[in-house]
Amino acid sequence: MDARPKSPTPTPLQGAGQHCGSREAKMLRWALGFFIFALIAALLGFSGIAAASAGIAKILFYLFLILFLITLLGHLSRRT
Repeated sequence: MDARPKSPTPTPLQGAGQHCGSREAKMLRWALGFFIFALIAALLGFSGIAAASAGIAKILFYLFLILFLITLLGHLSRRT
């Protein structure tokens, strides 16, 4: 038997959610969720399966693409 006390070794996922309580992380999670929703709607709309949702999907896709780029540029400008 091993008499040494086992020290907890961190797993790769430990510590990943340390800042998830912040307002920015919550907003980013919402934005990511809506972006994924827009991508799914875009796939359905662009392929002709749901012709009525094609216009909405295109608007959502480009809207979240622009918001992502603005957020990315804002993050990079604060970093330097």
